[in-house]
Amino acid sequence: MSIRIQQPEPYDIVGNNIQIAGVAGGAFEASYNYRVTEGHDEVTGHFMAGDGVGGHGQFQVMADVSGAAFTHVVAYVEVFHTSPKDGEELDRVVVPVILGERIVPGYTSYLEHVVRGGETLWGIARQHYGNGNLYQRLVTANPSITNPNQISVGDVIRVPRAD
Repeated sequence: MSIRIQQPEPYDIVGNNIQIAGVAGGAFEASYNYRVTEGHDEVTGHFMAGDGVGGHGQFQVMADVSGAAFTHVVAYVEVFHTSPKDGEELDRVVVPVILGERIVPGYTSYLEHVVRGGETLWGIARQHYGNGNLYQRLVTANPSITNPNQISVGDVIRVPRAD
């Protein structure tokens, strides 16, 4: 049996309802489990996938994490099936995601800001949040930023927001 997660992609910024989608199968029809965890709390569920004759089928589930007591910004979406013999988790696939609610309370979406000459994260935060001190939100939402003092013209910065 095999599992491929197509959504979310690694380090997507997600809201309180995480859509998990992909392809799974290799058995007549199998029960799969999902888990969203960040080490302190987790949300779990299950779904069926397969085509009824041993092929692969698409799956799509919605994981509501609004009631979870997550404390970290990065969580992990895990999909796996369980061995009927001993309960072992098999073929587990893990995708790290960024919890938008942990960056901006009431998170709904993000904008993409293309860096222009002379811009800094401080200035971008001031433009979008009204306060340059909130530049850390931008660093957290963009794992590719390893040094907040070094952004380049043309970089695309994800700006999390709440409506």
